[in-house]
Amino acid sequence: MDVSFRLELTTPACPIKDMFEQKANEVVAALPWVKNVNVTMSAQPAKPVFAGQLPAGLQTISNIIAVSSCKGGVGKSTVAVNLAYTLTGMGARVGLFDADVYGPSLPTMVSPENRLLEMNPEKGSIIPTEYLGVKLVSFGFAGQGRAIMRGPMVSGVINQLLTATEWGELDYLVIDMPPGTGDIQLTLCQVAPLTAAVIVTTPQKLAFIDVAKGVRMFSKLKVPCVAVVENMCHFDADGKRYYPFGKGSGSQVVQQFGIPHLFDLPIRPTLSASGDSGMPEVVADPQGEIAQTFQNLGVCVVQQCAKIRQQVSTAVTYDKFIKAIRVKVPDSEEEFFLHPATVRRNDRSAQSVDEWTGEQKLQYTDIPEDIEPEEIRPMGNYAVSITWPDGFSQIAPYDQLQTIERLVDVPQLTPAQA
Repeated sequence: MDVSFRLELTTPACPIKDMFEQKANEVVAALPWVKNVNVTMSAQPAKPVFAGQLPAGLQTISNIIAVSSCKGGVGKSTVAVNLAYTLTGMGARVGLFDADVYGPSLPTMVSPENRLLEMNPEKGSIIPTEYLGVKLVSFGFAGQGRAIMRGPMVSGVINQLLTATEWGELDYLVIDMPPGTGDIQLTLCQVAPLTAAVIVTTPQKLAFIDVAKGVRMFSKLKVPCVAVVENMCHFDADGKRYYPFGKGSGSQVVQQFGIPHLFDLPIRPTLSASGDSGMPEVVADPQGEIAQTFQNLGVCVVQQCAKIRQQVSTAVTYDKFIKAIRVKVPDSEEEFFLHPATVRRNDRSAQSVDEWTGEQKLQYTDIPEDIEPEEIRPMGNYAVSITWPDGFSQIAPYDQLQTIERLVDVPQLTPAQA
C-alpha cells in the first residue's frame, strides 16, 4: 500500500526538519503493509500570542528579535543583517528593521532594486522594500539620508516606520537597535513586543561596560537575552591565532548575566567587505566559516524563541477543576496557585485605585468570592491580560502576581480526573 501524509511544523525554519522527514519515512516504511511512503513537509507558524493589543502592522509577526549592543562600532548591524538572511535561508519569512535614524546602515549593507520606501495612499501605510526575500525598512530608504533631529522626534519617526509598515505575515522580524539605552530604545521596547534579544559585543572591557547596561535594560523590560555574539575576537596568521583586543568580554557577559549561548566571530576582511558591498556574507559565501557561525546562531534563535513562546503562553492559566489561577513565571521553576477573587481585588489600575491619593476605590465586597476569569492572554514577556465576567480587562504583571497571597493545600488531579 502507498502511504502519503503531511508533517506540519511550528516554524518553517525548524533546524531539524530534515531529521523529522527522515525519521517519519523510516518509521512508516518499517510497517509491513507499507510499500511506498510520501512525506510532505509543511509549517503552520505560531500566531502572535498577544496580537490583539498590537498596532495593525505588528499583528501578523510571530517573533520580534532585537539585536543590540548599546555600544557603537561593534558590528551590531553586521550581525543583524546576516542573522536575518540566515533565518531566510532556513526557510522563514523574515523582515529587517533598521532602527538607527541618526546613522542608518541598511542602505549600505544590502542592495535592493527599489531603494525608496513607498506609501499605500489608501491605507496611509508604508510598503517595505525587499532584497533576496527579506522585507526591509530603514530611515535611509525614506529619501532623507541621516536624520538631524531631537530625541522625541526620532522616537516618533521610529514608531511610525515600525508600526505603519505593511510587514505582512512574518515568522521573524529582526530589529537592528540603535546604540544606547535612552528614549529611542525604550520606545522600541514598549511599542514592539520583543520575543528575545541577541547581544553583540567585542573583547574590550569598554564594550562590556556598555553592553552590561543594555542587558540590564532588557532585564527590566522582561525581554530574555538568548545569545551573545562576540565580534572581532581573533585572526589567524602564520599558523597562530592572535587576539588583538584581548579575551573575555563575551564570556564575562554570559557568566555575569546567565545568557546561555556565546558565538565568536573572527576578524575577516570578507565580512567587512560584504557589509560595504551590499551583499551579506552569509549570501556571498553560504558554505564558509562565517555562514556556519550564523547558522548556529540562527538555530539558537529559532529554538529559544519557540521555548520562550511556550513558557509565555502557559505562564498563567485557569484551572477550572480546582477553580484557581495557576502561575509559572517564565525562567522560574516556581509554580503556585492564586484565588481568582484575590487576583481581581489586587488590581492596581485607575479603575480600582485613585491615581492621586492612592485610595482603594474597589471594595472587597465588590468582587464575588466565586468569580472566574473568562480569558487569560499574555502581554509580552512581563504580564497577562485577564478578562472578567463584568467586561473588565485587568493587566497583571508577573512581578505583582508573585506578591499576592497564595492558595495552600491545593487539591491535586487524580489520573482519572486528568
